[in-house]
Amino acid sequence: MAVAQKESFIEFYPEKCTQCHGCEIACKTWRRVNFGVHYRKVLNLWEGSYPQVKSVSLSLGCVHCVEPACLEACPEEAISKRETDGRVEVDPDLCTGCQSCADACPFGIPQFSDDGIMQKCDLCSDQPLDQAAPPCVDTCPGNALAVVRVNRSEKRAHEEKIAWMLRMGTSAS
Repeated sequence: MAVAQKESFIEFYPEKCTQCHGCEIACKTWRRVNFGVHYRKVLNLWEGSYPQVKSVSLSLGCVHCVEPACLEACPEEAISKRETDGRVEVDPDLCTGCQSCADACPFGIPQFSDDGIMQKCDLCSDQPLDQAAPPCVDTCPGNALAVVRVNRSEKRAHEEKIAWMLRMGTSAS
């Protein structure tokens, strides 16, 4: 019997988020992300209708999908997925900035800075996740973020949860 492949991603626990934006700031500082580009962003989603309205937080970065639509859409093959941990990465030398990935991504993750090259969270691919948490996770005062390693069916469930949250809420940010 084959062992299910484990993949990494950042789990978000909305009930623990205070919308301090510490994860955004830590990521931007650590990764030296250009102005206007966010590898991780905190969204304020609204559920319900008046008078039963509820605000829900969502700290959103690349989901590192099991079957990334961005990878399939890229005509330059600039996007790849690491088999060892499921990280989805962009090769800036191959990216032409055509934005096909942005059109394909169901989560609106790909972003483009002044150079036109696609940018997104790569789970801090320069550091092993089993040795140190990424700065966004490490800096969260409410422990609303955690690096987890799950099988592909569990990761698909996470993707569905994020898609549902985005469909149900209207971003106010």
